[in-house]
Amino acid sequence: MPLQLSALSALSNQAGVSGFRVSKVTAAVGTFLLTRYFSTQSCSKGKVNLEHNKDSAKVVHSFDIEDIGKKAVYCRCWRSKKFPYCDGAHTKHNEETGDNVGPLIIKRKDA
Repeated sequence: MPLQLSALSALSNQAGVSGFRVSKVTAAVGTFLLTRYFSTQSCSKGKVNLEHNKDSAKVVHSFDIEDIGKKAVYCRCWRSKKFPYCDGAHTKHNEETGDNVGPLIIKRKDA
């Protein structure tokens, strides 16, 4: 009888170790896949500027107030085909994403 118990104990111990290895491998693969999935999802959605001046480290535009005229409308959604000026592309962007971004409007005060 003690021989049978020791054999049963050894068998269950072996199965436990094997099960532990399978669980460990499954957890590692699952973690890798989830990390890979969420990192690719967040990267593409996390970026605001998807196409303008991608070769620059930072996109900066500067305008002299005297050159603006009475009014200027600038894009803030980064989807405008006339960037940095607004072409109304934020309307489609807002419908697709549920965002509420609009243009920056600069007006000259009448003296």
